[in-house]
Amino acid sequence: MASEAKSRKRAAKASRQAGLGPNSSGRIVPWLFVLPPILWICTFSLFPFFNTIRLSFTDSTLLKPGTFVGLENYIDMFTDRRFQTAFFNSSLYVVCIVPFMVILPLMLASLVAEKTRIMNFFRTAFYTPVIMSSVVVGLLWTNILDKDGLLNGTFKALKWITAPIPFLTDRWLLLFSAMAVTIWSGLGYYMLIYLANIANIDSTLYEAASIDGCGGIRQFLHVTLPGCRMTMILVMLLSSMSAFRVFGEIYMLSGGSGGVGGADLTMTMLIKQEGTGINARTGYSGALGMVMFVVLGCIIGIEWFIQSRSED
Repeated sequence: MASEAKSRKRAAKASRQAGLGPNSSGRIVPWLFVLPPILWICTFSLFPFFNTIRLSFTDSTLLKPGTFVGLENYIDMFTDRRFQTAFFNSSLYVVCIVPFMVILPLMLASLVAEKTRIMNFFRTAFYTPVIMSSVVVGLLWTNILDKDGLLNGTFKALKWITAPIPFLTDRWLLLFSAMAVTIWSGLGYYMLIYLANIANIDSTLYEAASIDGCGGIRQFLHVTLPGCRMTMILVMLLSSMSAFRVFGEIYMLSGGSGGVGGADLTMTMLIKQEGTGINARTGYSGALGMVMFVVLGCIIGIEWFIQSRSED
């Protein structure tokens, strides 16, 4: 009996050392849950990212792996007029879009914050463009802005114009039309974020402001704005990244051409043009992607710095 007990102890000790004891499942089961997302991230995020870094230093194309060329792609990029145009357009998109995306959704959220049936209707109406695909949005606004579309037809009927306005062919009108579509389709998303923040603001602050004689505008300026300060920084970050990565609006409004002569190309459109097709230059496209990654990283860094200063 004693020898049998000793053998059992030795077997139990060996199984614990091998991770097969009664508590081993408590250590293995959590890894079984996180293993699929880890594999997913490694396969579809980390591997493509590091492969893009590798490609950016080669002259690879769709049909050949290419050889190491050092910084040649980056040097060619900064002398490429298409890159200069795309970078300028994407940067201008950020400068013009972000202020509207920070302020307008907050104003909408303040207007529809009251929980009534009519306000629920307006919330749904403002949020509807968010759930529409970019293709549907692009086709809708293409028909509205076309030379024979709804907008030009209305202006002609009112005798405001004699010739159609070239919303989809003029270099600047196409770019600013795409910005208007981006604002229209994104308002509801950021409005929802602000609504969640406004719901957490102490209602007694509004009551105190009302007792002090503050109207709706003054309550918005002195209660809502300070209460949503950190959320405004978050919206600034999200809208900045989204604006710099804009693709669908300009692609659909320009018919995939990026405007006349490619004058309205954005960074994502240029990456798509260079990285797809029979003549794809995957190495050069990888270098474009890395520049875009660095720019987005700088945007995140700036927003993080602003947020840390605001918290202090």
